[in-house]
Amino acid sequence: MSALLAHFQALDQLLYHTRQYWQCVAFSCEQYPWPHLAPVLEQLDDEQVAALDENPDKLVGFFKTYIPDLQRLEELSQLPKAFVSSNHELPFWLTNGIKGRKLTQLQAFVEHLTPQQENENVLEWCAGKGHLGRLLAHQYGVTVHSVEIQPHLCAQGEHLAQQFSLPITFNEANVLQDDCVPWIAKCDHAVALHACGGLHQSLMRQASAIGTQRLSISPCCYHLFLEHEHYQPMSDAAQQSALRMQSSDLKLALQQTVTAGQRVQRLRQTEVQWRLGFDQLVRDAFSRDYYTPVPSVGKLVFGGEFSEFCQWAARKKGLVLPEHIDYEDYLTRGIQRKHMTDRIELVRHVFRRAIEVWLVLDRALYLQQANYQVDIFEFCEPSLTPRNILIDAKLNRELQ
Repeated sequence: MSALLAHFQALDQLLYHTRQYWQCVAFSCEQYPWPHLAPVLEQLDDEQVAALDENPDKLVGFFKTYIPDLQRLEELSQLPKAFVSSNHELPFWLTNGIKGRKLTQLQAFVEHLTPQQENENVLEWCAGKGHLGRLLAHQYGVTVHSVEIQPHLCAQGEHLAQQFSLPITFNEANVLQDDCVPWIAKCDHAVALHACGGLHQSLMRQASAIGTQRLSISPCCYHLFLEHEHYQPMSDAAQQSALRMQSSDLKLALQQTVTAGQRVQRLRQTEVQWRLGFDQLVRDAFSRDYYTPVPSVGKLVFGGEFSEFCQWAARKKGLVLPEHIDYEDYLTRGIQRKHMTDRIELVRHVFRRAIEVWLVLDRALYLQQANYQVDIFEFCEPSLTPRNILIDAKLNRELQ
């Protein structure tokens, strides 16, 4: 049994046995799903909740007394750390237009992409403007072919590459629908930094079928661009698992984020309170016992009145609200629901990294089955990006 498989099976079993704590939707809850944790959660004030949520180690440590097997879960959620400081001086023209944190992410990622051979051809998947490709071409002298769906980004990337005489070409393509086999077949090394869900899975499937020599992928947004409502595991081991992941479970893996500014946080808090207040109104007015989602809307809406938001949301859902509504009461109840929801999410967040590692191991095992030698590790500090896992897969030449 490979080390990756043993790791996956141990984590899979633990997640299955603790699923009552994370496989729920907080917005749908009108009371705590775990009665024994309610007193513990209610004793936490908002500042304590925020502090725990921002520190994964303290979060797990706090709940070890109340939730079984968290020590083992913490161990299985750890991956090797391979933080490398870049010694490469980058010219101003190369980094112009790349924001500070994004540039540091790119540099950390590129440090692990040293070519395995001379005259290496690199495929940059879901390239955007080609920031990653430009760093690779400059730092390693490789030839880069960049694939991107948005034509204006292709045009900008092509312009920058030509302006600085870098060996990069662009093609516009929908990687989920278009046949990218010709481009994949010509590359020695396919790279994807934060390609979402089905986008990086598409690359993995096509490249492994062709036998691309190397794949370097940092996954992101596991719930996006999927073909089915439920997650479809990639590896044999995950397909045999008793776990059935839904979109809400996949989103949980992404809920550790770099802290937003105070204004954004306040607007987000108001948004959640109003959505929950409207949900409570709908439950009472229409005798519903399930959560009523409302479409996304610009943050300016949440600078107005709660009553106006409720009328807008009702129109969007095709509902006619009763004439006399105590909006102040429903706003208060929304605030109370938000208080409880934050604490339910706090418990679920204990498991977010474990779920992400489960998903990454599924991908790693899929590539291992396809005759790749696979390493998975953290390529940068989570303060740069919580999506800091790199899957580096090299085709096992001896077994070709």
